[in-house]
Amino acid sequence: MREKPSRYSVRDLQARCAAFGFDPGPIDNLWGVRTQQAVRAAMEARGVYSADALFHPSGLHRVIMHWTAGAYPVLKDELAHYHILIDKDGRAWPGLLKPESNADVSDGSYVAHTRALNTGSIGVAVDAMAGANEVPFDAGSAPITEAQVDALAREVADLCMTYDIPVSKWTVLSHAEVQPTLGVWQRGKWDIAWIPGMDRPGDPVTVGDELRRRILEEVR
Repeated sequence: MREKPSRYSVRDLQARCAAFGFDPGPIDNLWGVRTQQAVRAAMEARGVYSADALFHPSGLHRVIMHWTAGAYPVLKDELAHYHILIDKDGRAWPGLLKPESNADVSDGSYVAHTRALNTGSIGVAVDAMAGANEVPFDAGSAPITEAQVDALAREVADLCMTYDIPVSKWTVLSHAEVQPTLGVWQRGKWDIAWIPGMDRPGDPVTVGDELRRRILEEVR
């Protein structure tokens, strides 16, 4: 397996293998020996004969969670930036484009929610945090509500079940986790590093772990 045997990026293959429990080494987008071994092991465990078959047929394989940095209520313009938008009362609004629009972004008709990582990624956001400031911390005029966190967990769980996306830090993560976990620079994004009950933003992966715990509780 010297040549990368997949239409997916090496980073995508590494993240998928890690989510299945096969260590590809660093998520660095390099087609090294450990990554090749992980891909082979994942293919054997899943009973498939191609690396592409490790993924859902839709091509979607990741959920990225955001906040809009907007105020209540939901605006039509915001629906253009995410596949699902959750209002302050926990109601989920479908975006103007379906998740499948991000399976292939080459036609230009897709939701641009995450820099350099839109292909294969579903964007889900809570409509909140207008005027928020990280340091010194200020949740702004529209803080995330507990109803939004509950709805976020339900909606993401449903997406994971629909598109066979494992709930892991490599495949279900906040925008703030993208850079430290997948190594893709994101212009200092800190969403979602704060949720209700916290007195200040926390480590993005730690907060992400709490969100994933809630998501797993919703997976049937």
